[in-house]
Amino acid sequence: MYHGYLHSKMSVKFCLQDEKAQKEVKAWNAKVESEDEYTQMTLLTWVVYDQYIQQTMQLSAMWNHEIDANLIYALLSYLCKGDVNKTNMLLFVFEQWRFQDNNEQKYKDIINTFLKRRCCNHNINLFCMFFSEIDKGRTAIEHATLTTINNGLPFVSKNKNL
Repeated sequence: MYHGYLHSKMSVKFCLQDEKAQKEVKAWNAKVESEDEYTQMTLLTWVVYDQYIQQTMQLSAMWNHEIDANLIYALLSYLCKGDVNKTNMLLFVFEQWRFQDNNEQKYKDIINTFLKRRCCNHNINLFCMFFSEIDKGRTAIEHATLTTINNGLPFVSKNKNL
């Protein structure tokens, strides 16, 4: 089965040949949130997101909920492949970098470039600036686009303070 996505002049394509992988991508978890005699509210969550939600919330608590849950999730699930210690260390190094050499201001100077590519999470974007200094294979905007569009961000504003 072939899937292709086109976004902001960037084509992201992948092929799922393994039937098991196809089923995992399409799998959802359902949880009844509330019900009465006439209605039932069910929360559907993508299985891929559910894999790392608990660890994301634990890391968030370790950082006193001062770091964006989507950033923690992205690092934990994609970059660090579930390794909590590696994720925590990377967050520590990133937080140090963030306040050096006026890096936050450098991001603010180019913020519109990210927004034009629909990369609207400023914490992810700033991290991608940091990471592009380590991984010279992609620009910060390419990293942010892949993280935001291809991988997805499971938390909304309401969830960030959990």
